[in-house]
Amino acid sequence: MTMIRRILRDVTVALGLGGWACVPAAFADAICVLDDRGQTVCLEQAATRIAALSPGATELIYAAGAGDNVVAVVSYSDYPEAAKSVTSVGSHTRLDLERLLSLQPDLVLAWGTGNPSEQIDTLVRLGLPVYYVEPYEFEDIARTIENMGKLAGTSTVADAQATRFRTGIHNLRERYQDASPVRTFYQVWAEPLMSMNASHYISKVVSLCGGINVFADSPRLIPRLSQEAVLLENPEAIVTGGMGEQNAAWLDPWRAFPNLLATQKDNLFFVPPSLIQRPTPRLLEGANILCEKLDIARARR
Repeated sequence: MTMIRRILRDVTVALGLGGWACVPAAFADAICVLDDRGQTVCLEQAATRIAALSPGATELIYAAGAGDNVVAVVSYSDYPEAAKSVTSVGSHTRLDLERLLSLQPDLVLAWGTGNPSEQIDTLVRLGLPVYYVEPYEFEDIARTIENMGKLAGTSTVADAQATRFRTGIHNLRERYQDASPVRTFYQVWAEPLMSMNASHYISKVVSLCGGINVFADSPRLIPRLSQEAVLLENPEAIVTGGMGEQNAAWLDPWRAFPNLLATQKDNLFFVPPSLIQRPTPRLLEGANILCEKLDIARARR
């Protein structure tokens, strides 16, 4: 019998297959919330051993005040600093289930479109409580923080963080609701060239700042593009997060197109990726930076 099979057997015996079934009637005083898939997640008591299976989920659970309860993270979970010392159970695209199960989590925070579905399904079959983290709206981020606070018993901290985030988003919306539109291309990736459509939360940040996502109407959440497609759209501003917190190299290829409006106006802007490409409270900081960049574009007309 392989080690993974032994662990699966032991966990199944310990938990009882379905013993953590997310049914409120299973225990009268259950802590129950709805995750981002609309599924009910219930715990008999507050979670004390939490596995966060994406860098974003890690940030969210720390923001909810439950960082001390995190026993497992995945690679690139680099914020806050304390998360770097937590045991890694692989990457978000390939989990080390043996190591994860050996840590005996009582709550798993899964990335719905990022983690391998077959591996998460294994955890679900074992009866482990799985909360799917997949926020698409600003309110989803605030609500997720509140939900994590409920599940971890840290609602005082979580509710305060959620309120702070909601207030910051509201203030930006009020400030930029009448701002002159800036046609904007946000580059998610370089090779292949990618952006996002209107459903993505980054597009919602662009709109929040008075920008117009030039690929908002794409049928795909993360469309793959050609340079020619971007040139045809001729955006007034190009924004990217790049590879690394201070690496703006993805902007350099656009300087080769002097007839591109964003290049003519020098509206080639970098925003640190962890501040805008993770749906966490720090998205508010990234939104403020992006709004400032689009203000620069307006001033250069």
